[in-house]
Amino acid sequence: MKETIIALLEGALDNLRQQGVLPAELAPTIKVEPTRDKAHGDYATNLALMLAKPAGRKPRELAEALVAALPMSDAVQKVEIAGPGFVNFFAATDAAAQVVRQVLEAGDAYGRNLTGRGRKVQVEFVSANPTGPLHVGHGRGAAIGDSISRLLEAVGFEVTREFYYNDAGAQISNLARSVQARVKGIDPGDPGWPEDGYRGGYIIDVANAYLAGETVHADDRHVTAAGDPEDLDAIRDFAVAYLRREQDLDLKAFGVTFDVYFLESSLYEQGKVEATVQRLIEKGHTYEQDGALWLRTTDFGDDKDRVMRKSDGHYTYFLPDVAYHLDKWQRGFETVINEQGADHHSTVTRVRAGLQALEAGIPQGWPDYVLHQMVMVTRSGVEVKLSKRAGSYVTVRDLIDEVGRDATRFFLAARRADSQLTFDIDLARSQSNDNPVYYVQYAHARVCSMLRKAEAEEKPFDHALAVQSLALLEADQEKALLNRLARYPEVVQHAAAAHEPQQIAQYLLDLAADFHTCYNAVKVMVDDDALRNARLALGLATRQVLRNGLDLMGVGAPEEM
Repeated sequence: MKETIIALLEGALDNLRQQGVLPAELAPTIKVEPTRDKAHGDYATNLALMLAKPAGRKPRELAEALVAALPMSDAVQKVEIAGPGFVNFFAATDAAAQVVRQVLEAGDAYGRNLTGRGRKVQVEFVSANPTGPLHVGHGRGAAIGDSISRLLEAVGFEVTREFYYNDAGAQISNLARSVQARVKGIDPGDPGWPEDGYRGGYIIDVANAYLAGETVHADDRHVTAAGDPEDLDAIRDFAVAYLRREQDLDLKAFGVTFDVYFLESSLYEQGKVEATVQRLIEKGHTYEQDGALWLRTTDFGDDKDRVMRKSDGHYTYFLPDVAYHLDKWQRGFETVINEQGADHHSTVTRVRAGLQALEAGIPQGWPDYVLHQMVMVTRSGVEVKLSKRAGSYVTVRDLIDEVGRDATRFFLAARRADSQLTFDIDLARSQSNDNPVYYVQYAHARVCSMLRKAEAEEKPFDHALAVQSLALLEADQEKALLNRLARYPEVVQHAAAAHEPQQIAQYLLDLAADFHTCYNAVKVMVDDDALRNARLALGLATRQVLRNGLDLMGVGAPEEM
């Protein structure tokens, strides 16, 4: 319907240009938006207000000219001018009802398009250090990152999901020493316990597995424990593999998979970090001071220059990040989206500055970032902070065990990434309309129940009769539901372009609300065969769009609740 109205307005503009009412060179971008109040129609445009000044006319006068110049269309019931010059369009009932036919014909493909046309895009998300179970912040990153990936695939992109393992550096050394201490029977607080050691119960599990000589299968490697308490390198290799496997199991329980697991250590092993340093030096963007090697990031918008190599010879964190992103670019990813915690905010500018300093043809502002804020978990109004498994934080597995995968994923992705999130366990477990995921899934299950009832009453759905009878969907609640269904493709397009899966969550809540309102106001199982089947078709179309949207969030669509 929106595209139809835009086409009509384009026709009106052509007519007005030919009449000399508008300058021939005037070619505005036409914006048509759904109305908030159905008393003002289904869609509205502010085109007359936009063009009034360049056309040298009053907005309302120009609006009247636009309406008069509109081509005829059976899709529009009437057009009204409101306020200073808004033009409101009322869709013809039969035209609006055709969205049901479109949804039923397209099925799972409804709302999808080929905007991306197979272009490559990489989404990096989670990227947790392999030093412990995934915490709820990682879970939010997983839910958002995977939903962004699904959205991009829905609009035609070829998406690669990537997990970057920081398997080098001080934290891995702390992990190895912590496991070694447990292997030797040293507990936190005892003499010999590492100052920055990890205290979670999972460290005991790793130590016991190491002593038992277990073999761990983790993505690209199989590591058998040496069992030697003095072999710190062997302990490190085993601990990293063990925790990588644990994180992978957590992600599988969450319904998240990756195409690529990239190891930070490979950047050093393949000489890519050193090659990056040499290129930066060759390009003249470095200098030495106080025994350290600095990158002049202020040349590229940073607030101060950054140390690349410390006086002790060790590299700072941002240098391997630059090398890693250069590798992404060299792999052909012209679009890269990094979904990370808000604590990575400070790295955005310096990584982009480092990439510009390489003079490798990388565009300014590359890569894109989506940064999520922290999550607070509550039960009975009180913050939950501890996990038996992790010892000091709530894990993704804790939430999945408490409320299930669907509720966990929906709650974590249903708000803007840059807003703080309170995860209410009691709400997520409740079977009430206050629980957003229950409310949406119940709408889907309700349609399934409606169809089962039709079968039980020996009045099964008749597709052919339904399609012929869609013009009978005349109730206000039915029209509202039809208009909501018609907006879904546009919502998918906007959400994908903005990398905002919460737009899908909000749409699903609005769609569920429209459906529940319609269900309560309009009787479906009427005696009139044509009207009953038209209403069943409306229910089927709603079920399909609910399922399509839930799939974009990685959430199931149950047939019974």
